[in-house]
Amino acid sequence: MVRSAVPASDGRHRRPTTWIVPLFIVLGTFVAFLPALNNGFVIWDDDKNFLSNPQYRGLGVTQLHWMWTTFHLGHYVPLSWMTLGLDYDLWGMNPAGYHLTNLLLHCANTVLLYFVARWILRLAAGAPTDGGLTAAAAFAALLFAVHPLRVESVAWVTERRDVLSLCFYLSSLLAYLRSSDAEASRRRWYLASLGLFLCALLSKATAMSLPAVLLVLSVYPLRVLGGGGGWWSASARQAYRRLAPFAMLSATSVLLSIVALHPPRQLDIGAKLAVSAYSLTFYLLKTVVPVRLSPLYQMPQQVDALSPAFLVSGGVVAVLCALAWWGRRRWPGVSTAWVVFVVIALPMLGIVQNGPQIAADRYTYHAAPALALLFGALVFPPGRQVRRPLVAVAALVLACLSVLTWRQTTVWRNTESLWTQALAVDSTSSIAQSGMAGVLFRANRIPEATAHSERAVALAPEDPDAHDALGVALARQGKLTEAVEQYERAIALKPTSDEAHENLGVVTAAQGDLDGAIRHYRRALELNPDNADAHVNWGNALVRESRPDDAIAHYEAALRIRPDHADAHHNWGVALARQGRLLEAIEQFRQALAIDPGHAEARAYLEKATQLLAQPSGKND
Repeated sequence: MVRSAVPASDGRHRRPTTWIVPLFIVLGTFVAFLPALNNGFVIWDDDKNFLSNPQYRGLGVTQLHWMWTTFHLGHYVPLSWMTLGLDYDLWGMNPAGYHLTNLLLHCANTVLLYFVARWILRLAAGAPTDGGLTAAAAFAALLFAVHPLRVESVAWVTERRDVLSLCFYLSSLLAYLRSSDAEASRRRWYLASLGLFLCALLSKATAMSLPAVLLVLSVYPLRVLGGGGGWWSASARQAYRRLAPFAMLSATSVLLSIVALHPPRQLDIGAKLAVSAYSLTFYLLKTVVPVRLSPLYQMPQQVDALSPAFLVSGGVVAVLCALAWWGRRRWPGVSTAWVVFVVIALPMLGIVQNGPQIAADRYTYHAAPALALLFGALVFPPGRQVRRPLVAVAALVLACLSVLTWRQTTVWRNTESLWTQALAVDSTSSIAQSGMAGVLFRANRIPEATAHSERAVALAPEDPDAHDALGVALARQGKLTEAVEQYERAIALKPTSDEAHENLGVVTAAQGDLDGAIRHYRRALELNPDNADAHVNWGNALVRESRPDDAIAHYEAALRIRPDHADAHHNWGVALARQGRLLEAIEQFRQALAIDPGHAEARAYLEKATQLLAQPSGKND
């Protein structure tokens, strides 16, 4: 049986004040992230996951089947989808409810981390519960909770998978620690830990690092591997047997991730190592100095592993690893924290490149607790008296971090604030330039949008999304031939771009080739059946071909995908008016205006249809 180094005093004979500290931690966390409740969905994966995705909406048999079989956007996260389906049942498409769930899960994670920290620090110190232990655990939990690097995971609805996965991850870790200490309930806690780990993997594959973390903790502070007992003693072999099922689940998750991700073109091994060292150093730096945080740190067009930034990063990581090895006996807690941080961060460091980023704030969410525990133990060493000056300094640090977190949370208020911050941090990001162009297009600020689109293409000539955005800019200016060239270039670079096909269809229709436009809409829907705009534009082409009944079927399909699509209602009304069905048309125009009160065309058509209906010859069938 695996035993801990000290008696299981923590968790037994608790004083009535046991839950006062966790409640204080939850309150501090909730206040720091309060602006998130005023945030909306952003056009940065939220649109693809929620706004244009009807599949997750609810917990019926159809939705559950989709959740448990989909690899939507390269992720297998059925439990995360189930919580989002529950959100839809509770809140509909009101983003405040989704943000509230994210925040409540983050608060739960801080409480779990508090108890995990108490357990680990008690084992490490070999001391019973005291004020120093409580202060260290509380500071660690709050340091993790209110740090600005947490904002991306909490304030971005898409990252529900982060907060839910860590909730199960920490629960599994806590149950495993209890199973290593308990007598009669040892098997029960072990099985609970294994089940919770499975739930973590089904929430996000990032949790795959837990078996490696448990292996490290078995060395220190559990002290059942290495040390005096060796690496193949009876207790060591039992520890390996206990870890084997976790490793098997993790390996299965790795295989699923490989199937799901379809990662883009990979860097060579030298560039991978350079990017990994850079990312790791970046996370350490931003942990200490959390300023100029961005929703996107874009990967350079070319990665030169011998450039100063990558060489310095590699040197920093090499020195830290050497120091951790050198001090493993004298300061085992420091070495353990570093190893655990690296192990958890490793899958997101660029070993398998996925996405346009070289780093991301959300990639610290699972790894940050290791550093938080280290800082907590350094500031408030368990077993020693808590000093008031240190309490004051710790409170000041947490207050400053909370202010930064409050401000960073407002960055995620809407899509414009998101890309404004990204460009403020890095104006050379072609993705941020294209993203801002999209915001300006929707606001009908065409000259500004065009400038951002042109800048994006200049920065990244091989970026299909940049060419697609520039095509939109040119089309909005009536430069249809030039727009076609940009869309065709986008499709040549990315044949699976449904947006480029749909946009090319719009321009083709404007040039009078309705059959050609329909071919592009059909192709867009083959690539992405949830492209509501392609349905609307296909319907518009059919109306122009005097086929209103066929057009209405596409408007209905668009509204099944996006119930808040004002243009679908408006154009449905136009199709009905063409058939003389004015009462039904008026209802569609009203629904369009209920969604978008500023929809000028819907208002004009509503007034015209109402006037026609009032005339003696007006039809009302």
